[in-house]
Amino acid sequence: MVLRLHFYAGILIGPFILIAAATGALYALSPQIEKAVYHHELYISQTGEHVDIDDQVATAIRYYDDQDRAAGGAGDVAAEQLSAVRPAPAPDETTRVMFIDPEEAEASESHAVFVNPVTNEVQGELTAYGSSGALPLRTWIDQLHRSLNLGDPGRIYSELAASWLWVVALGGLILWIPQLTSRIRAGRTKRRALRESVLPVRGLKGRAKILNWHYATGIWLLIGMGFLSATGLTWSQYAGTNVADLRTALSWETPAASTALGDGEAAPAGEHAGHAGHGHAGHDMSSMTGPMVDVSRGYDEAIASAQAAGIDSPRLEITPSPDPAVAWVVKENDRHFPTNVDSAAVDPTTMQVTDYVSFADDYSLPAKMAEWGIAMHMGLWMGLANQLVLLLLAIGLCAMVIWGYLMWFKRRPTLARPKAPKPGLPRAPWWAWIAVGVPAVILGLFIPLLGIPLAIFVVIDVLWQLRNRGGQKKAGPRAQTRRS
Repeated sequence: MVLRLHFYAGILIGPFILIAAATGALYALSPQIEKAVYHHELYISQTGEHVDIDDQVATAIRYYDDQDRAAGGAGDVAAEQLSAVRPAPAPDETTRVMFIDPEEAEASESHAVFVNPVTNEVQGELTAYGSSGALPLRTWIDQLHRSLNLGDPGRIYSELAASWLWVVALGGLILWIPQLTSRIRAGRTKRRALRESVLPVRGLKGRAKILNWHYATGIWLLIGMGFLSATGLTWSQYAGTNVADLRTALSWETPAASTALGDGEAAPAGEHAGHAGHGHAGHDMSSMTGPMVDVSRGYDEAIASAQAAGIDSPRLEITPSPDPAVAWVVKENDRHFPTNVDSAAVDPTTMQVTDYVSFADDYSLPAKMAEWGIAMHMGLWMGLANQLVLLLLAIGLCAMVIWGYLMWFKRRPTLARPKAPKPGLPRAPWWAWIAVGVPAVILGLFIPLLGIPLAIFVVIDVLWQLRNRGGQKKAGPRAQTRRS
């Protein structure tokens, strides 16, 4: 049964896993590609003292309004569309001032104006995407990995891959164990049997050699496959919603600093949504009471107040609001290890910290694991080492899928060998159906793109075997007649 499921999943889901792995390998390299392609916007050549962040924001606002005016607009939209400020995190990097056009808010896109913190001059403007602030090329690679750049319909492919990757990996492990035990029963020592089961064996040829490489590589990639599957599902279209609902029900969601001031009501800042998420919702001025807050200044004071409360990472994002009933949020934006994602809510009129969320103290263990998992999946947690591990894992997955197809090709019917493993479902006892079926139904409901294909596999397999049984019964009497 396991062999048959592993076979069907490998044949039918294999292409999706192959594409996800290949595009994932490209995504693992995308940070370096982005830094090279957009070096002018991201880095500065001058050295010297940085001007105040308020002055840099004012420069970005003037530039953005000038661009709007040149495009035929009124030229006074910058303050209304200003969504976040990311001060230069290092002496040789630029400051990002981010604006969201209301018409583009649903696409999680913002216009990032890059300001030289030494000369206070604009070095460029690019479209940034998501909470990661990915620039156009990395965004294209990200969407290629996520949806083949086909939008929401394309996301089905990546969810299929994530839904089935752990099943294929677990099935491979179950099939690998008899290989190990058979070597031990054959008289090999446990050490030698284990070595031959996790390392390629010399002297093998043809399909046996491919199978040996497939087994050995799969064992080394097992944990990584499970990790990519679990973290990938959190971003998925259907299972991802169920994961979010489960986290909410169990109080495992990511905490956020409350921005409500006085009697006002404001939702906490949203969670990171990984590849696609964006925490900037723009400014809704329709519900404001009282005079608006000037969002063109106050950043230096807000940062100073947040730092006095405990914010200590150089990678910051300040989310302003013109509503006097809504606090500004100063959030650490460093997902490298050790993780720095503390956030402070600051009253823009008094510059006093009104709420503080600490990663160390306020995040539950599941919330911390989710944060770490997202960072590792994106190659951010351990920097270059993390990216290299992801690259090797992606290459290994591509090889595994290709080896699987080669084995299938070598045992195709034209070579007088069975096309698929012998059936297991029709011959399974009732208790096996219950033991496997009940968990499968539960998982299938939670992970729809696992459940639907699995149900189709089972129905087709059972009908096919019943058809074959009927054909064998009809052929039996004819064969006896010919022999007589």
